[in-house]
Amino acid sequence: MRITSKGQVTIPAEIRERAGLLPQTEVEFEFDGKVVRIIRAKAGNKPGRGSRVVAHLRGRGDVAMSTDEIMALTRND
Repeated sequence: MRITSKGQVTIPAEIRERAGLLPQTEVEFEFDGKVVRIIRAKAGNKPGRGSRVVAHLRGRGDVAMSTDEIMALTRND
């Protein structure tokens, strides 16, 4: 693996999956003089991925149905 001229490196998919590093995950770097570690950043005041998805989808529905009507559709009533 090589570091690009911009200082970038690709984290192998297997490692990303095992570490739970999804796209848009904030990370921090630690250096102890010999070893560089990538760690997930502590959650601050930023909304999490789920909150961002919900905010993005809020108000986008275009069908005026009640909860009972939606449940009837899902249950094949």
